[in-house]
Amino acid sequence: MRYIVTLFWSCLIGAVVSYVLSSMGSEPFNLTATIGLSVVFFVMVSVLGDGILKEDN
Repeated sequence: MRYIVTLFWSCLIGAVVSYVLSSMGSEPFNLTATIGLSVVFFVMVSVLGDGILKEDN
């Protein structure tokens, strides 16, 4: 379940970041770049959450 929520939020944040950056650069919105950015966000958050920032009991 946490991967589904992480994927949802990474797609949402990736779309917002891609839209803002393309608007600032006067470029058209590119869905392929947005999906790529969302995948990068998802991988980074998953690696950080499961591996690097794991709590020690």
